[in-house]
Amino acid sequence: MKIRIAIFVGFFGSAVALAGVGAFGHQDRAAWRGEAEHACLAEGRVKATAFVRPLDEIVDQETCGLEHPFRVLALAAGAIGVEPSARLGCSMTAALDVWLRDVVQPAARARFGAEVAEIRNAGSYACRRSREPGEPRLSEHAYGNGIDLAAFILADGREISVGSMGDSRAAAFLSDVQSGACGLFKTVLGPGADKTHDDHIHLDLARYDVDGRVTRCGPRPAEPALPGLVPPADGDAPAVSFAPPAGVEVARARPAADTDLSTGSVTPARSVAAEPTP
Repeated sequence: MKIRIAIFVGFFGSAVALAGVGAFGHQDRAAWRGEAEHACLAEGRVKATAFVRPLDEIVDQETCGLEHPFRVLALAAGAIGVEPSARLGCSMTAALDVWLRDVVQPAARARFGAEVAEIRNAGSYACRRSREPGEPRLSEHAYGNGIDLAAFILADGREISVGSMGDSRAAAFLSDVQSGACGLFKTVLGPGADKTHDDHIHLDLARYDVDGRVTRCGPRPAEPALPGLVPPADGDAPAVSFAPPAGVEVARARPAADTDLSTGSVTPARSVAAEPTP
């Protein structure tokens, strides 16, 4: 009897090891995910602040979770609020910060003569599968490696909603920021890419090949919307040099507001600095 048990345990353990699955059915995450997190932390690309707060490790179903998550309440040294706050990994937090600082803010100043004060988070960490048709794999959201953005709120209260039929400057701004995200992120999907991204911009750092050089960016403008905004080559930083904004009136959108994604209720926006949660 003991021999049979030993044989069974040995066989089961070998099968689990070959399949990359833990003894209780919890699969191991791809090695590059932990390596990317550790490298990001070691390089100091994200530092704990009042607006970017380390959280305990997230261990969830299947391979969902991440070792070193952050609660992100604001980026760009606290100048751009993230509402509701996001749970992201180190690499995604760092890339989002660079994009907001080097692409989004210059585009907002050029198009509207005002800076972005807040981005509307429509989804960060969530243990779920991809919503793309015919795609059974876990989403990058399941690893804190992706974010969905529904709107940009300017400092003067104007809101640029992704996918809404706004004026030409709003459309051009959204094209600017989406184009400028290509190269900083591995996946950039927004209105026009497919039906699942008609109302938000999805950004992530998925790895499509061994070296992590393959990117998926769509729809990608044939030409930059503004002079100097050139989608970067692999590994290059985006070159941003905007022309002065045209003197065109912009319709005022509704005031910024917080949205409870679970209930859909909307409440007046609050100061990021006053955010009480960790």
